[in-house]
Amino acid sequence: MANPDVKEILCDCVINLRENPKRRRETVYVGCGAGFGGDRPLAALKLLQRVEELNYLVLECLAERTLADRWLSMASGGLGYDPRVSEWMQLLLPLAVERGTCIITNMGAIDPSGAQKKVLEVAGELGLTISVAVAHEVHFETGSGSSFGGQYCSAGGTSTYLGAAPIVECLEKYQPNVIITSRVADAALFLAPMVYELGWNWNDLELLAQGTLAGHLLECGCQLTGGYFMHPGDQYRDMAFPLLQDLSLPYAEIGYDGKVCVSKVEGSGGILNTSTCAEQLLYEIADPSAYITPDVVIDIRGVSFLPLSDCKVQCSGAKPSSNTSVPEKLLRLIPKECGWKGWGEISYGGNGSIQRAKASEFLVRSWMEETIPGVNHCILSYVIGVDSLKATSNGTESWQSCGDIRLRMDGLFKLKEHAVQLTKEFTALYTNGPAGGGGISTGHKMEIVLEKRLVSRESVMWKTGLQHTNTSEPETSEHHSPEKMPKLPKENPKNLTMRGYQSGFHHSPAPSGQKIPLYSVAHSRAGDKGNDINFSIIPHYSPDVQRLKLIITPQWVKHVMSVLLSTSSFLELDAKPMDENVSVEIYDVEGIHAMNVVVRNILDGGVNCSRRIDRHGKTISDLILCQQVVLI
Repeated sequence: MANPDVKEILCDCVINLRENPKRRRETVYVGCGAGFGGDRPLAALKLLQRVEELNYLVLECLAERTLADRWLSMASGGLGYDPRVSEWMQLLLPLAVERGTCIITNMGAIDPSGAQKKVLEVAGELGLTISVAVAHEVHFETGSGSSFGGQYCSAGGTSTYLGAAPIVECLEKYQPNVIITSRVADAALFLAPMVYELGWNWNDLELLAQGTLAGHLLECGCQLTGGYFMHPGDQYRDMAFPLLQDLSLPYAEIGYDGKVCVSKVEGSGGILNTSTCAEQLLYEIADPSAYITPDVVIDIRGVSFLPLSDCKVQCSGAKPSSNTSVPEKLLRLIPKECGWKGWGEISYGGNGSIQRAKASEFLVRSWMEETIPGVNHCILSYVIGVDSLKATSNGTESWQSCGDIRLRMDGLFKLKEHAVQLTKEFTALYTNGPAGGGGISTGHKMEIVLEKRLVSRESVMWKTGLQHTNTSEPETSEHHSPEKMPKLPKENPKNLTMRGYQSGFHHSPAPSGQKIPLYSVAHSRAGDKGNDINFSIIPHYSPDVQRLKLIITPQWVKHVMSVLLSTSSFLELDAKPMDENVSVEIYDVEGIHAMNVVVRNILDGGVNCSRRIDRHGKTISDLILCQQVVLI
């Protein structure tokens, strides 16, 4: 099916300037086809069909959670790459090859070579002749990676965030149709084609900063173009449901001089404006003066956005950080077992449902203490439908009569048998608990945490390689002729009028001296990094940021966030003070008149081992916005 064409190249991550880089284009068009592993392939196809000038389509499908899942899968004899890669390629390859659009993706995870073989297999079935390059980390000692279940895996699942250089190497040496990588920093996936096409070098730090800004804005897909933005509780973000029906994935137009414009397709759903750009700018950011990527450390405090139309925004102001413009070390993720998760859920409805949930929690904890003394501190419980997300204003009563609730108990234990025991005790509620409980579900699994370590550039090795399909079928095969491809729905003419809301409000100062929800003053988006969370505070009326600074202090944030540390929904069972390891940092972001708040050690260990229903902490933005404040 596939034959290797080019000898694999082995390099370290020490920065070496490109020799006589060639400017191949004045402008390059880079699109985002996926913002996470669960994104929609059909949306990527729509972007390809509607934006004919697209040179590159990036599928960003790898995160710490999915990386841990791939490690667990490979450890048990499963796939080390994203199993949906064939689904994506079957849909996208025909048109991408026809248009000459290169697909770049990190769906290789910890087995890029396995993903490469699968893509070549799909291409062969489609009758396509293509070349597929890989760019991935290898273990330093062996230079080839270790074998894990007969498949490629670097150092037992260890993954280091690589920069754009391996992808640029693939483009320079191979000009492939598809590039599959291991763990590459999200923004670097987008930066690489800019460096290659526009003739940039690794010491063009001002240009790299702007390119990295473009990559960061694009990397989460539709979060830039109206996805994860609509909110009926906020008059400035409310929009008709049909406007979300046909969201356009974003793409960027980047000039050789570093000019960046992000766009969505004309006539599509969603919205692209300064507010959506501002939320994405601060997403998963800690110190905005030093956003670290492997290629450049950038300062985004002065970034600003200028709408050029309803579908296009110019982005400027990113620059190299004044302290350290290029990181000396890279971030390495090392998978380690963090214990066994056990959980159970049960529903109650009607009169006294909350009291019955309370009784059930009491019983399960009592039974666990009876069988395995001393493990109750490992168990967290909450009532779905009442307080599972803690998104209520401090000091308000949320325990009103509820007609439909669900108790969940979630424990993280050192031993598998303890997790299993929790599921057994929970199931016993059917005949031993309060009346009327139903819909019990339980489960247990081993959890993996990705330990983080900084390593020297010279100790991180990577290589590239190329394979291509062997097929006797012509490239005009019926498998991928345009008329056989899925047809686009007709564009909704109402979208043009529905988008008008973005300029339909007069933004004015928030009232003074009265208690109002923060919703009415600002909007926010939360993002996670390990055990830390960040959330933006972006006022609807820019000058209000000065008034908000008087309220949103580290002490205020700690008070609001303290509800997240509770291990029980019922206060008499749990009166836990704020963890002394929790700390708060607040940063000014002058360019967009906003604040960026970082809370350390608040996510119950992080996405891979958290016992909370919202492992990422994404709903924390609403916990913040529902607080009542008084501006002066």
